[in-house]
Amino acid sequence: MNDRELVERARAGDHDAFEQLVQQYERKVYITAHRLMGIDADAMDASQEVFIRVYRFLDTFNAESSFSTWLYRITINVCKDMLRRRAVRAELPLELEDEENGTFVNEISDSTYDPVEIYERAELRQVIRTGIDALPETYKQIILLRDIAGLSYEEIADTLQIEIGTVKSRLSRARERLRNYLLQSGNKPISFRSKG
Repeated sequence: MNDRELVERARAGDHDAFEQLVQQYERKVYITAHRLMGIDADAMDASQEVFIRVYRFLDTFNAESSFSTWLYRITINVCKDMLRRRAVRAELPLELEDEENGTFVNEISDSTYDPVEIYERAELRQVIRTGIDALPETYKQIILLRDIAGLSYEEIADTLQIEIGTVKSRLSRARERLRNYLLQSGNKPISFRSKG
C-alpha cells in the first residue's frame, strides 16, 4: 500500500494504516530531528510531537503534494519550536555523543575511553554544530536536510517549496560558509557527500 492509500485509510479512522505510516517514517523523522536538535532525548520528544501533529492535522494534508514532504515540513517546524524554547531556557546537555560508542553521560566513568580522543571528537562536533547554527536559517535548513538527513535535491526543493537550482546554490554557499567557519576556528574543513 502506498502513502496516499495509507493516508486515506488513516483519515477514515483506520489506526493500522496510521501505524504503518509511523513505522515507515519514524526512523527518518528521528534522524532528521536528531540532526536538528543534537540531543537524543530532544530528538525523541520532537519525533513524538511530529507524529502527534500528523495525527491531529491529517485532515488538513493536501494530497496533491507528497506525504513525506508534508511530514518533513512538520519535523522542521517542531524542531524549530523546540530549539527556540531551549534557547530561552539556555539548557546545557547532560550527555555527550561518541561516534563509536553511542551516547554517554557527561563524565568519564570507564578508563577504556581515551579522554583526549573523546574530548576532541566532542569539541569538533560542537564546533560543527556551532558553525551550522551560525548560518542564516535558509542555509542551515539546506545543509541539515542534505548533508545530515541525506535528502535528495528534489526532496529538499519539495519540502522547502523552492526550485532545485535554489537548493543547489544555497547548499554550495552554506558549505562554503561552514568550511570558512571551521578554518577560522582552527579546524580542518570537512568533506561533504556529493551524491545527487
